[in-house]
Amino acid sequence: METLKIGFFCWESLYSEKVGGLARAATQLAETLAKHHEVHFFTRGDEDCEINGVHYHYCRPWGDNIVDYCRDMSLGMLERFRQFDEPKFDILHFHDWHVVEAMHVLRERNTVFTYHSTEYGRNGNNFSDWWEFKEISGKEWYAGLITKKITAVSNTLKNEVMWLYNVPDWKITAISNSVNPGEFYADVDAGAVKEEYGIHPLAPLVLFTGRLVYQKGPDLLVDAIPLVLKHRWDAKFFIVGDGDMRFHLDERARGLPVKFLGHLPDMEYVRLLNASDIVVIPSRNEPFGLVLLEAWSAERCVVATDVGGLAENIENFVDGIKVHVNPESIAWGINYVIDDPNGIHILDRRGKEKVERLFRWDAIADRVFNVYRR
Repeated sequence: METLKIGFFCWESLYSEKVGGLARAATQLAETLAKHHEVHFFTRGDEDCEINGVHYHYCRPWGDNIVDYCRDMSLGMLERFRQFDEPKFDILHFHDWHVVEAMHVLRERNTVFTYHSTEYGRNGNNFSDWWEFKEISGKEWYAGLITKKITAVSNTLKNEVMWLYNVPDWKITAISNSVNPGEFYADVDAGAVKEEYGIHPLAPLVLFTGRLVYQKGPDLLVDAIPLVLKHRWDAKFFIVGDGDMRFHLDERARGLPVKFLGHLPDMEYVRLLNASDIVVIPSRNEPFGLVLLEAWSAERCVVATDVGGLAENIENFVDGIKVHVNPESIAWGINYVIDDPNGIHILDRRGKEKVERLFRWDAIADRVFNVYRR
């Protein structure tokens, strides 16, 4: 295999500024490529370092709003990039709209741009700042125009990008994300973990993890809870993560058996994931859905809305339960799983088998490398 010098541009990583699933996806792809190539990762942070073969180069941006902040970040990345561009990089790989201004300056080079989502998909018609929505969408369109090749994390997102930004089919390839399954499996005493959180060991524990934003649908889950309690009074619900909807959800869930746990350390999140009975993914839009692979890796049963990458990757009633994007259907899916505690273990195992068979970073990195070669 030809050895390449590769530059990653991404506004988050696992080892500095971590916001969402993009950090894990970009970091672990970089680490897998670094087994055979020289990989430099330009992102936010304080002190350069090398971790798992990847060279991290940091900058500290500033801005009054997210658009100005990312413009300043792109300029900072470019300044760091120029310090390491001799010998020249073979491939420059840009992740999401935050780094488009850096790609603009380097547009004559061999560039690859990955859409992990779109502003339209994240917000639909539920945006609060029309100026910001237009700015970000414009950057996403421009990225698709100037880059040499494009990847998207699912076929659904590929089609969305082609429709939104008039991207031709020959230019864009769907390549899924992945996880390292061993990072999310832990041999825990589920009953003991539940008791630590004040839950009876036999009570069904339903887990949501993700950003508390409109796209991820945590409000749909909260609205489904009374319908679940009519069916199983002792069910408990944990919501892991934070976001703009937190206060709204606190008010909406008043009097319900819900705990908002905010951000958890990775080890505690894995413990809780493996102690839960059901993982619910109630997204309104989900380009891929790394939480699905995390739950499967932990051999947890998944109830997920039939959208995006979730729809593509779940085989209904084989390795998960797919539901409609409304509280009634989500409640039905949870109740269906609660009623069949033995049958869900079959779904658990099949999900784990699918992760190990289809979602391995080495195979994903090979597909990305083929895009680099083209």
